[in-house]
Amino acid sequence: MSEKKQKLELTWIGKDKRPRLEPRVLVEDAAKSHHAATRRRDGKDIFDNMLIHGDNLLALKALEQEFSGKVKCIYIDPPYNTGNAFEHYDDGLEHSIWLGLMRERLELLHALLSKEGCIWISIDDDEQAYLKVLCDEIFGRQNFISTITWQRAYAPKSLAKNISRSTDYILVYARDYQDSFQFNKLPRTEESNRRYKNIDNDPRGPWKTSDSTAQAGHGTASQFYDFVSPNGKVHRLPPGLCWRYTQNAEVGHTQESKKEILAFKFKTLFDTPKPERLIQRILTLSTNPGDLVLDSFLGSGTTAAVAHKMGRR
Repeated sequence: MSEKKQKLELTWIGKDKRPRLEPRVLVEDAAKSHHAATRRRDGKDIFDNMLIHGDNLLALKALEQEFSGKVKCIYIDPPYNTGNAFEHYDDGLEHSIWLGLMRERLELLHALLSKEGCIWISIDDDEQAYLKVLCDEIFGRQNFISTITWQRAYAPKSLAKNISRSTDYILVYARDYQDSFQFNKLPRTEESNRRYKNIDNDPRGPWKTSDSTAQAGHGTASQFYDFVSPNGKVHRLPPGLCWRYTQNAEVGHTQESKKEILAFKFKTLFDTPKPERLIQRILTLSTNPGDLVLDSFLGSGTTAAVAHKMGRR
């Protein structure tokens, strides 16, 4: 057998047909611009935040010349291709058309990422497996970081025809995982710090012991569940015990995100918004103040809102 490694690629009808994209120029609409009259001399302002209205493929092409290799974090929430009809976008494309649509945009997004950058892509079961292979082809399998399972719903749907889906996925890729990429650590609160000691001078730092179980008679229904540890091991409750803690989702869920949108009292609502806490966690891990953030499927605008609040560009 030959030891030469073969490059595996996803194929689909029409893959060889590519749209012809000419160079594009962004034109500012002064009537819709809101920024300071001048830049700060220290260069630490966020003068050039941009909200672009139009076809996202053409918009990405327009960004290519100025921003190639400069974007620290990309988050996108593309159409999942579920076959459902939503008011604000088409979510029922033929499979091969969806793959072509994603391929063209992902290639431009790859070019825009900085060497230290990463991309986060929300998706569900309908196209997750195909998107993973497509991203391996574009970003390089060696730059795949993880598939994150995000609990998007509180409870199973009682009207589901078969198995109710309560989770979505986020595919995470780095531009250069081996040499240049590193996540930030999540900050720990002062309350958490007080719980940790280092009585044995462990070189890894402060630690604490804890029993996370309680007597089953004291628990509610939300305290009975299987717990999956970071290494994938499933921990099941011993008889007569329950967990001390309920199984909350740390980064929000779809009900929370819809309430955030309702606060603006729009006449119509975006159908599938993401919660601010989810985007905040992503930007905390992957960016610092002043870094460039891009969302080319902006939807309800959550990414722009959170990035602005966190001092990202």
